Amino acid sequence: MFGIGRLPELIILLIVILLIIGPGKLPSLGRGLGEMIRGFRQEAETDTAKKHDGSSEPSPKS
Repeated sequence: MFGIGRLPELIILLIVILLIIGPGKLPSLGRGLGEMIRGFRQEAETDTAKKHDGSSEPSPKS
């Protein structure tokens, strides 16, 4: 990015994020990001399973 190497750039980016967000909200941000990734994986697996089953219509959500 800036030409100073990958690890120093990553450290600088993490410090800037920590300063902007603050240490108090960082755990909740990480938790939300983890839940988002987990939900995305579950939907991707469900979609892949539906393609293999041959069903093209989405199941009704309650």
